[in-house]
Amino acid sequence: MRKTLYLKFILAYLIFGLFGFIVVTTFVPSMTKEHLTRTKAENLYSEATLIANTYASGLYTNDTTLETVKTQLDSLSVYLNSTIRIINPSGRLVLETNAPINVEEIVMIENFDPTATGGSYYMINDFFGSFEEDVLTVLAPITSDYKVKGYVTIHSDMSDIEKSCISLLNISYITLIVLFLLSLIILIFFTEMVYIPLRKITHATEQYAAGNMHYEFQVESDDEIGYLAACLNYMASEIARSEDDQKKFVANVSHDFRSPLTSIRGYLEAMIDGTIPPEMFDKYLNIVLNETERLTKLTNSLLVLNNLNTKGMLLEKTDFDINSVIRNTASSFEGTCRRKTIAIEVVLTGDVMYVNADMGKIQQVLYNLIDNAIKFSHHNSVIKIETSIKKNKLFVSVKDSGIGIPKDDLKLIWDRFYKSDLSRGKDKKGTGLGLSIVKEIIKAHGENINVISTEGVGTEFIFSLPPSKKNEEEDAI
Repeated sequence: MRKTLYLKFILAYLIFGLFGFIVVTTFVPSMTKEHLTRTKAENLYSEATLIANTYASGLYTNDTTLETVKTQLDSLSVYLNSTIRIINPSGRLVLETNAPINVEEIVMIENFDPTATGGSYYMINDFFGSFEEDVLTVLAPITSDYKVKGYVTIHSDMSDIEKSCISLLNISYITLIVLFLLSLIILIFFTEMVYIPLRKITHATEQYAAGNMHYEFQVESDDEIGYLAACLNYMASEIARSEDDQKKFVANVSHDFRSPLTSIRGYLEAMIDGTIPPEMFDKYLNIVLNETERLTKLTNSLLVLNNLNTKGMLLEKTDFDINSVIRNTASSFEGTCRRKTIAIEVVLTGDVMYVNADMGKIQQVLYNLIDNAIKFSHHNSVIKIETSIKKNKLFVSVKDSGIGIPKDDLKLIWDRFYKSDLSRGKDKKGTGLGLSIVKEIIKAHGENINVISTEGVGTEFIFSLPPSKKNEEEDAI
């Protein structure tokens, strides 16, 4: 398309110009000449009829003299730029404006035939050989007592019509040139507004087809072409980002699997070759067991995240008491909190608060958020879990007073396997998938989760859930 579309438009432009020239040079001249001839003939015929009914008829009724008629017709001949004649039915020339009156000399027009015009009122010829060149002739009968006494003929030189025709043709040619130039402007406009953007889009699609998803192009247009270019750019950027995420995902998975596998293999080889004595086996077998648990946890997290990302994921939504789920989930961390001397403060709205959601997945969200809060909290600190109702939404907050998250990392914490520099030292066993799972679960419910954090002060996660109509029934009771 890029190599032929523009050539097609150029070819169409040239064909338009060629056909326009052919039409103007072939049909317009004959049509123009015919129109001018007919118009001229109509005017002359009107004058001939007027003369036949006035001046000429007076000659045959003896109401006027030949000299008087000659004087009148000479003046009219000059005005019409034509030759006026009065001819008897026999062909004898009675009077001619271009010649003096000579009654003694008889001038005959050989083969004169007043019916030679046929069904028309004019003819173009040498008028029975009386002119050296073709002239436009109109013929009007002179009648008296219902008889034809003679004929008035007016002869106009065709050169005048030819000159008028040439003038009009010049106008036609100029108009054709103007139209050709205007169409050239349209072609230039098409080139700038359509062809060049299409060429950019075509080149971009070739780059994308070749795998270069990072290729960027720009089309300055607010129409459908500009929208198409923007959509292609966005599509390519999304595909490129997806490919980068996939590469990053594979690299992170490989890294997180390789580290524990390397440890397991190293300890087992050391036990086999005697580097680790038998009395130390229990210690290192526990280390190997911990590493296998880490691999199991990582595998399970990947499976959960994959299921959450699957389109058409089914949620087992029920009406359940979120307060009870929060209390039970917090209680499961009692031993961990005791070891770190961390207290969990629970501030709940009402004794019972029903929500409509998937209880198992919401429990997993709470578990991951509380687990993160405990990992990154200082000893002798407090973790606060609070619920509140705002604008027909239940908001659950998990807030700690730990190390916090750097400002630059806030937008990245939802990415898979992402760990900030501050968390790497404290979260040795983490997979970096916990917050990704939380995000996907809340997103699957059609709700939102936000984070507020200050480095060195603490972090607060807040997510929303839809309250159940069962609350209204409980209040009514």
